[in-house]
Amino acid sequence: MIAADPDRCFELADELRGTLIIHGNGSNVELLEEEGIDQMDAFIAVTDNSETNIISCLVAKNHKVQKTIALVENMDYIHLSQNIGVDTMINKKLIAANFIFRHIRKGEVLSLTSLHGVDAEVLEFEVSEKSAVVGKVLKAINFPKAAIVGGVIRNGRSYTPNGDFVFEAMDHVVVVAQPECIHKVESYF
Repeated sequence: MIAADPDRCFELADELRGTLIIHGNGSNVELLEEEGIDQMDAFIAVTDNSETNIISCLVAKNHKVQKTIALVENMDYIHLSQNIGVDTMINKKLIAANFIFRHIRKGEVLSLTSLHGVDAEVLEFEVSEKSAVVGKVLKAINFPKAAIVGGVIRNGRSYTPNGDFVFEAMDHVVVVAQPECIHKVESYF
């Protein structure tokens, strides 16, 4: 872990046993190379500066790091950073909105996210014993045309459901839905 503030480095060293804490700048290419960035599987940049996080992730990508994650607080940069190669964006405002939406949505919504550049949301539901879909075949439930059941996880195994798929209680169902049909989708779960 690299941190620019020396006091924070001492705090982190006390809290994170077994973690190497380095005092330095995470966007310093020489430092990253010295620490073997080209041997890393993932790179996470979570400074207070969105630009630094994006640039650091791009440096990591340039050094063949497979997975990059950046804290991006500037909403204008989210779509841009995905287009230029940063794999995953973390945005506190979107996380808070996701948490709030999970509680105001109907059904057993486990998670929710918006797809950037697409007018759709990805929702994960847990099928309860009382859900309208329990024991029903997908093609028989009149699912909205503007929504797709993208996958189901049952007992740790993943399924790509076709029209003959039968839902069971405790299934985790991932649905991609356009905003106009989300309330109808929720009514099934």
